[in-house]
Amino acid sequence: MNILDKVFGDPNEKYLKELRQIVEQINSREKDYEGFSGEKLKEKTQEFRQRLAGGETLDQILPEAFALVREASKRTLGQRHFDVQLMGGLVLHQGKIAQMLTGEGKTLVATLPLYLNALEGRGCHLVTVNDYLARRDTVWMGQIYDALGLSCGCVTPEQAYLYDPTYRRDEADQERDRVGGFKVVESYLRPGAKKEAYGADITYGTNNEFGFDYLRDNMVYDLKDKSQRDFNFAIVDEVDSILIDEARTPLIISAPEAEPSKMYQEFARIIPHLKEKEDYEIDEKLRAVTLTEDGINKVEKLLGLQDIYQEWGIKYIHHLEQALRGETLFKKDRDYVVKNGEVVIVDEFTGRFLPGRRWSGGLHQAIEAKEGVRVQPESLTLATVTFQNYFRLYRKLAGMTGTAATSAEEFAKVYNLEVARVPPNQPLVRQDLSDRVYKSEKGKFQALVQEIKEKYEKGQPVLVGTRSVEKNEFLGKLLEREGVPHQILNAKHHEQEGQIIAQAGRFQAVTIATNMAGRGVDIVLGGNPSASEEAQKVRELGGLHIIGTERHEARRIDDQLRGRAGRQGDPGSSQFFLCLEDDLLRVFGGETVQKLMEMLKIPDDQPIEAAMVSRTIADAQQKIEGFNLDARSHLLEYDNVINKHRETIYRKRREILERAQDPDSKTQVLELLGKYGYSVEEYEKKEKEIGAENLRQVEKVVFLRVLDSFWVEHLENLESLQDAVRLRAYGQQDPLIEFKNEGHKMFQGLLTTIETEVARVLDGIKPNNQTAKRENVVAQRTGPKVGRNDPCPCGSGKKYKRCHGI
Repeated sequence: MNILDKVFGDPNEKYLKELRQIVEQINSREKDYEGFSGEKLKEKTQEFRQRLAGGETLDQILPEAFALVREASKRTLGQRHFDVQLMGGLVLHQGKIAQMLTGEGKTLVATLPLYLNALEGRGCHLVTVNDYLARRDTVWMGQIYDALGLSCGCVTPEQAYLYDPTYRRDEADQERDRVGGFKVVESYLRPGAKKEAYGADITYGTNNEFGFDYLRDNMVYDLKDKSQRDFNFAIVDEVDSILIDEARTPLIISAPEAEPSKMYQEFARIIPHLKEKEDYEIDEKLRAVTLTEDGINKVEKLLGLQDIYQEWGIKYIHHLEQALRGETLFKKDRDYVVKNGEVVIVDEFTGRFLPGRRWSGGLHQAIEAKEGVRVQPESLTLATVTFQNYFRLYRKLAGMTGTAATSAEEFAKVYNLEVARVPPNQPLVRQDLSDRVYKSEKGKFQALVQEIKEKYEKGQPVLVGTRSVEKNEFLGKLLEREGVPHQILNAKHHEQEGQIIAQAGRFQAVTIATNMAGRGVDIVLGGNPSASEEAQKVRELGGLHIIGTERHEARRIDDQLRGRAGRQGDPGSSQFFLCLEDDLLRVFGGETVQKLMEMLKIPDDQPIEAAMVSRTIADAQQKIEGFNLDARSHLLEYDNVINKHRETIYRKRREILERAQDPDSKTQVLELLGKYGYSVEEYEKKEKEIGAENLRQVEKVVFLRVLDSFWVEHLENLESLQDAVRLRAYGQQDPLIEFKNEGHKMFQGLLTTIETEVARVLDGIKPNNQTAKRENVVAQRTGPKVGRNDPCPCGSGKKYKRCHGI
């Protein structure tokens, strides 16, 4: 507690006190609904909707609505919302982040504000980290919404679904109540169209799918093909993972541009001949590799070139450095895996596969060449958005997580979200033991195996968190050698994730998982469903023991791993096994760690007890958290510029689609033709020959195709501009200001170009060939393409490459 809290009191406690008063109002209504029939519960929903239409607010009906949801949950799931869960629901309804410990039932908490806000009929979204959780929660929580007369949908990349209690096998209902917390009982998911799923009162899905559907909706050629509604209210589960950890990775819809160059294979062949320090230098903090002069000379010799800059150009140096990065900084089974002949990225925070995501700038192609798989073509960006700007589209946004406090400043600054700490239903009794730090990785793993073996022989369940698939499988082999039965959970076992993690609390269970695997699934002592005798035996042994094999760059991830133990007042413990060779200490610990390694003469498998090491770990984590925050802020500042352009283009697109239904749209077309000197009278003659309705459709297609074509080109130009302005820092110019100014000029030019091109194409429509025109409109420049060294057409006097061709 800081000095201000001591003087004025903890603001979080004051806030919770206000919430407790509302909870009392909700509790006072509990008895009112216990005697209601199932039909009466649904009638109450209709009554709420009528009252809202009559002028009452959501806050006015909230106590009754929350009490009604609690009653529906008791009847369908056999679970009654605790008072602290009601408090969590209030936090979410108020558009804040609810920090609730693991096992506090966040999935159930979300049903309260989702039901309340869905009563307005504008749709609500529940955003999860993976498809498995989206499907699971639709089936599991869909019972509550259905009992109250609301519809529930689910969107995944493969299929959209609607919750349907009649779409089931006879035995499915009992199975769902028994295992619904960790297994998807598919019987209740009726396949449907995405538009139907988004049209439901409540829609579950992943952050990726919601974001991609937003981009796809802004590429359609007919309003009926749009799937999403307006952005009303969203609750983001595991909000820190989605809004912070994934914030640096934009969503991109792309198309292959051209067949990949053979240079990737050529560079993959010569890179192994280069030596670190002699031919290139690595900066692990920045994840960058730079060729030395000697390195460039060696590359030229290996390629049989005199001067690579003159003969191949700067572009090839960039791709050469990307090939070096792929070889030296990106490791198989840590940063990516090779699956079915493709390089698939592994999420550094969750250990999950990210199919469909690709590194940009030629890095992905370089790694494909390194691994000897087919090199995919480079792509052209058709549409892109960052999670920061996607989620800021919602009228009201809220989030849930077990660990948000350390990132409270970023949530407030970027998303205008406050964090409220909701107390647990039962006091937390987990023991967080001091770190055990070893001199070498070999010593650490020897001690790890010994510790796990001892716990296994005693019967205490152990969950081990590793940072990569590679370390995960390495530890599994060591345990196999020692005869310790175990379950391995990593990105390669994604489908069984929920079922494996749900049993991690059983007697003698040993589970090795990549750090965040199984997130969203409770680990119940004695297994899930719990066997009471086994659960009691495990409690007496100290509950679930968590072992971390490395500290993560973000303290939140460490806290999330610890949080797997000690749910709902259960006993549990956690401890981290570290070594001075771990990436975090080695890269960010600097000279301190180096001195320790030289100074210590202790055996490899004996832990180091030194306050200096603990301080170094804390300092290293703070350094890298600050570094990552700067990187995310930097990305956001640049994307905010692009976002203003995107909002304008997407608004124009919507207007074009809506205008196509409006008979008065002809007036705007005639004004545009007149503005650029084309004959309005001639155009009206064409309308008589073609027919007004047909011509309106042609106009719509022309507008959209020209807009889309030049927007794609603009995105490519902005990407080039972003690379170019970085160099201006050497000339004492602020790259961001330069990007804003140049980007604004380019965008104004884009809007003019779109107008002139639309007018030109419409004027050229031939009445006897309007159908072909409608199908084959391709935007094209009216003059010859400007060369890189030609004067810029804007009239600045600069060369095109130094002006708008940057």
